[in-house]
Amino acid sequence: MSAGPTTRGALRHVLGHLLTPLLMCIGMGLAYLGAFHAPEPHDLRVDIVGSGPSTQVLAQTLQDKGAGALDVRTVPDRATATTALRERSSFGAYLPGTTGHGPELLVASASSDTSAMAVEKVFTKVAAAQDEPLKVTDVAPVSSGDPTGQGIFFLLVALSIGSYASVAVIGGAGAVLPLRVRALLAAGMSLVVSLVGAVLAGPLFHLVDHGLGGVWALSWLYSAGALLIGVGLHTFLKRWTTLGVMVLFVMLNFTSSGGIYRPELQPGFFGSLHAFWNGAGFVEGVRDHVYFDGHAVGGNVLVLTLWFLAGVALTAIAGLTESRRRQAIASPAPAAAETHAEAAAEEEMEEAVGV
Repeated sequence: MSAGPTTRGALRHVLGHLLTPLLMCIGMGLAYLGAFHAPEPHDLRVDIVGSGPSTQVLAQTLQDKGAGALDVRTVPDRATATTALRERSSFGAYLPGTTGHGPELLVASASSDTSAMAVEKVFTKVAAAQDEPLKVTDVAPVSSGDPTGQGIFFLLVALSIGSYASVAVIGGAGAVLPLRVRALLAAGMSLVVSLVGAVLAGPLFHLVDHGLGGVWALSWLYSAGALLIGVGLHTFLKRWTTLGVMVLFVMLNFTSSGGIYRPELQPGFFGSLHAFWNGAGFVEGVRDHVYFDGHAVGGNVLVLTLWFLAGVALTAIAGLTESRRRQAIASPAPAAAETHAEAAAEEEMEEAVGV
C-alpha cells in the first residue's frame, strides 16, 4: 500500500525541517574542529632577557628553529619583560641562568593559560639542553576559583545560550507583538542574563575575586548586542533565525573568542576574527579588567559597543520593514489571515526545535 498524498506531504515537510539541524551539525563540526583540533603556535611573542652576544645568539637560534612559530625579541632587564607580560604584548620571558642562579621563565597565565603552557614547553627544552631545572614565575596568575583560566570562556557560553535562546522565544512565541515590545523584551532579558552571569562569576563559582561590577557591565553589553541583533534578524530570516544566531554567536564566536586558544595558537581565519568579534571583546575585556588593571580594556569595550549599536540599527531597520509590510497588507482576506496564523505557529515550532 503506497503512502497517500498527505503522508508524502508530511514527509517532505519533516525532511525540509531536518535541514536546519543538519546544517547546525556541519557548521559546528567545521567551526570547532577547524579552530581547535590542532593548535600550533605561530608568531607567539616571547622575550629573552639580557644583553650581549650570548643573548642575541639564543634569541636568533630560537627564532630560526621555530620556523615562524615564535616571535623572539630581546629586552634589557626583568622589569621590562614583566611590563610586556602585564601589557599582554608578550607571552613569556626567559632569563638565562647565571652563576648561582638557574634559568627562569616569566609567564602571565591570566592572559592565556594555553599560551603560557606552550611557552613553558619551549623553554623547558632550552633549560634541559643546558642541564638546568627551569623555574617558572607567574606574574599574573588567575583567581583561585578559576585554576584553568577558562572559566571566563564558559561564562561566555552561558551568556550566549541565554541570549540566543531568548531570541528564539521572542521571535517565535512573541511574533505577534509589535517590534518595539519585542525590543523591550530583549533589553529586559539582557539585564536578566547578565545578572545571572554576574552571580555565576562571583558568589557562586568565584571565577573572579574582584571587579565583579565591571564583569556584569561587560556581560550586559555583550548580551544586549546579541539579543538585539537576533531580534532584528528575525524579521528577515524567520525560521532560519536560530541557525543565523548560532553561526554568529556560537560557531564563529566561541571559536574566535580566545577563551581556549588565543589567535597565536589558531588557524589564521579564527585569529583574524578575534580582532573584532563580540565574544573576543567580552573574554579579553574581562581579562583586561580583572587581571591587568584595565589595560587595553577600552578597545574591547569599543568592540562590544559597536556590536550593540549594530543591534540597535538592525532592530530599527526591521521596524521600518515590518511597518511597510503591514501597510502593504492593510486588509488581509480571512483565508490569508488564517494562512498567516498557521505560518506563525509553524515558525514558533521551528524556533523551539532550534533551541
